Amino acid sequence: MRGILSYGAYIPYNRLQRKKIKEFFGTSTFAGEKAVANFDEDTVSMSVEAAFDCLDGLDEKKVDSVYFATTSGPYVEKSSISTITKALDLQENVRGIEAAHSLRAGSSSLLSALNQNGTTLVVASDSQIGGPSGSNEQLFGDGAVSFLVGDGEDIIAKLIDSVSMQEEIVGEWRNEGDSFVHNWEERFVSTVFLSSINKLVAELLQKNNIEIANLSKAAISVPGTRGYQKVAQQLGLNKDQIQNPLFDQIGQAGSAHPGMVLVSALEEAKPGDKILLVSYAEGTDLMLFEVTDSISKLSERRGIKGYLDIKDNELPYSSYLKRKGLLETEPPRRPATDRPSAPAMYRNYDQNLGFYGSKCQACGTPQFPKQRVCAECQTKDQMEDYRFVGRTAKIATYTLDFLAPTPAPPALIAVIDFEGGGRIMCEVTDCNPKEIEIGMEVELTFRKLFEAGGIHNYFWKARPKR
Repeated sequence: MRGILSYGAYIPYNRLQRKKIKEFFGTSTFAGEKAVANFDEDTVSMSVEAAFDCLDGLDEKKVDSVYFATTSGPYVEKSSISTITKALDLQENVRGIEAAHSLRAGSSSLLSALNQNGTTLVVASDSQIGGPSGSNEQLFGDGAVSFLVGDGEDIIAKLIDSVSMQEEIVGEWRNEGDSFVHNWEERFVSTVFLSSINKLVAELLQKNNIEIANLSKAAISVPGTRGYQKVAQQLGLNKDQIQNPLFDQIGQAGSAHPGMVLVSALEEAKPGDKILLVSYAEGTDLMLFEVTDSISKLSERRGIKGYLDIKDNELPYSSYLKRKGLLETEPPRRPATDRPSAPAMYRNYDQNLGFYGSKCQACGTPQFPKQRVCAECQTKDQMEDYRFVGRTAKIATYTLDFLAPTPAPPALIAVIDFEGGGRIMCEVTDCNPKEIEIGMEVELTFRKLFEAGGIHNYFWKARPKR
């Protein structure tokens, strides 16, 4: 029996109320809000967060392969899987495949994982940019999703059957060098996908002797804001069978969107429920799942429900434009950041990406960065590797730096103490300056520090534990 063992998701802390776009342009907008990645987040950092949520309480060393799906990766030519696997502390010989260039990359990666052997971690993340004042700007949201796929008694949702179809259509595209996504007229695109989806769903259900009324939920991800309603109407689904597409809370999160809607359905599912996943972009992916008794044994994840409640929706529209690189501002009156040294980065990947320090074998004191001589008992060369990620920490002291060259001043710098020992100084992110205080409980989060010379540099920051 092959299926989903676990799931996870990540929604950025910041949200943009769509009415702020209306206030700026004076035009009509959709209702609700959309998720917006922070200035120190990208598709890689968001994928790591979603994967941590998925792997919570599980042995990450048992993952055999990783799929990473995105249409907005940090590099045009360079895989990001090695960064993700190092941050997650997966085994070194894990296999990796990166899927890109299609909004169906996430669902296709999940389907591929379901049709291969071994335990596979699938992560999909996107941060698309819509042109200001356009419908895409209102629709697109940022986020990530993750699934652990395998077999055995711990499957929470078994795959009953699936089908895929490739269909050449120019509906949504972006060429190299384009700033924004382009779209063809929505009525034409919807006419095409309605015909394809209706035919494939009918064949899939007939093959498995399942009536449309027997579906508990349909997780539908198709182009446009009303496309899912057209699909549901054509298939004959009732209102209770349609999974919330999350447009009003997150937006349409690119290649991560089908998976995020599926996670939302799994969070509400009970044993025996049948869930149909519909994903369309230059073709169709259909997956039919049946929820098993093991879903009640899976420990609670933050998932979609948890992250929806963790937010700050007071982001100004001007800050949104700056984060998306759409509003150029005066650069910091400081020397430009030098490109990081590739050899130095290579030597310190375990420490910087895996956040490994050292622990003295004589007195048991954890220390970061790695040391040869113990700061507590001065014992020399008796250290073992010690990973700080996932450990509880509290702020010992902090400062607000209004002069630091940061896109969102002031910079919050804190000294944090870990439970069990260890002290570091780091930045605090996703935190209002009025919120930070001594003794606040924080957790580590994987973030992008900067880009210089075309090289993306990642490290860990602290954020309030919510």
